[in-house]
Amino acid sequence: MKLLLVSASFDRSHGGPAYSVPTLGAALARAGATVGLWCADGATPPERPGDAALLGGTLDEAIAAFGRPDLIHDNGIWLPHNHRLAGLARRLDIPRVVSLRGMLEPWAFNHKWLKKRIAWHLYQRADLRSASLLHATSEAEERNARARGLDGPYCMIANGMDLPAGAPRLPRAPGAPRTALFLGRVYPVKGLPMLVDAWARVRPAGWELVIAGPDEAGHAAEVAARIAAHGLGGTVRLRGPVWNGEKRALLRSADLFVLPSYSENFGIAAAEALAHGLPVIATTGAPWQLLEEHRCGWWVAPEAEAIATAIAAATSASDAERAAMGDRGTALIAERFRWDGIAARFLAQYRALTTRDLGES
Repeated sequence: MKLLLVSASFDRSHGGPAYSVPTLGAALARAGATVGLWCADGATPPERPGDAALLGGTLDEAIAAFGRPDLIHDNGIWLPHNHRLAGLARRLDIPRVVSLRGMLEPWAFNHKWLKKRIAWHLYQRADLRSASLLHATSEAEERNARARGLDGPYCMIANGMDLPAGAPRLPRAPGAPRTALFLGRVYPVKGLPMLVDAWARVRPAGWELVIAGPDEAGHAAEVAARIAAHGLGGTVRLRGPVWNGEKRALLRSADLFVLPSYSENFGIAAAEALAHGLPVIATTGAPWQLLEEHRCGWWVAPEAEAIATAIAAATSASDAERAAMGDRGTALIAERFRWDGIAARFLAQYRALTTRDLGES
């Protein structure tokens, strides 16, 4: 099967899809598919995506080089290349899967709302209705898309996350504080001022909060101002972007992970933290009720008071209790979120679409 996977960017500063799309492509290639990867800005993934082919040039040039695909899997909406891909798939009669990637979640839909509503009525709603299949990563994401009048059909498949190879916990230096970590884009949807407010309510002794990730739209300045207003400069640090070994070292040395987002279609940072053995605090803006079901974290309302209550509980737990939660989280990732299993589920969906077009049973 010949598959073309498309995304806005493979630059890691663009968040979850920049990781999940090429990683899915690599897993599909391992499963025997012929995979082409193209992104609108021409960025290269930070890690080579196995046997999946990276396609350059314009979208037309990429398809000419790759050849006619059996199926197109687009990731994201709103951008010109998404609209062009919808028209191309219709014209060539190629099945098209669209991963919504959180872009119809209420917070995201209402952000820059005027431009999005114009685009929605001009082309975006029609483009999504013409898709062969809509992909959501959670029940909430499918529910929110249906509320926009999109009847599907849908498939619901989570993002994947492989366990880090040979990554034991890093010992804490004598006298060093324990660390609560946020890792991701520094952007309004992530709820970081609310996290700082929550931290200020608890001020756990012997702990620090590290906020690491690339700044978007100058939001880091707002977060820094909130830190200063609470007088937390000694215990809350804005780390800036971290990649590769530096990122892995942060995850291996942290004691707790916090994802205070208002909206996440999946929250891949939470999965990565669990894979590294960290207990996780996430808000109900992210579909991580599994944290409570598997006793590997806290799932609370996206409000400063609720987050503060979870921080108090997590930081007052013993090291052994947090370690046990982290172990249960790692087991959860191993059982449900390995990329090869995720790829197999996508391949089943792709085959159903392509054989249906060929008139097979």
